[in-house]
Amino acid sequence: MDTKHCTVDGWVDAIPAPGPRGTATFDLIVHPADLDAVADDAPDTVITCTSGDPRITHELLTGIQPGDLLRVTGTLVQPQMPGQPGHPGRLTVDALEVLDTALVPVLREMVLDRYGDYVVIFDGDTDAVPVFTAHGQWVGLADNPDAIATLIDIHERVNGGDA
Repeated sequence: MDTKHCTVDGWVDAIPAPGPRGTATFDLIVHPADLDAVADDAPDTVITCTSGDPRITHELLTGIQPGDLLRVTGTLVQPQMPGQPGHPGRLTVDALEVLDTALVPVLREMVLDRYGDYVVIFDGDTDAVPVFTAHGQWVGLADNPDAIATLIDIHERVNGGDA
């Protein structure tokens, strides 16, 4: 297993998800370093990132959204089968810097999204966001998308962390 300490710049692919024991996980989309030297159809690289650092985890779960440009530093573990779909590299993040934030998405329809073991429903006509567990149990109504993580945190504290 090949590992190295590195710094990578990339875009957040989806909303970071809470993981076990206070961790957070997200996928980072990384473009080839020298776009002029690669073919036009060269694929981007997906790196699965995780962090257990409480400050980084808090930032990931409360302040990061899809499309944000991040600089992450940590230990990269190369995939077992490089170049094979479904085998992304894994980066354990020990430093995170937000280089640029994504534009605020404009929702035109209802959108169902996952937050780890939770499901939320975004409706472009209202700021309120209904939150359920993945098993369909009602969690509550977040006043706005920024309040989702707080609502989930309260639910986990009251219910012992089981969604």
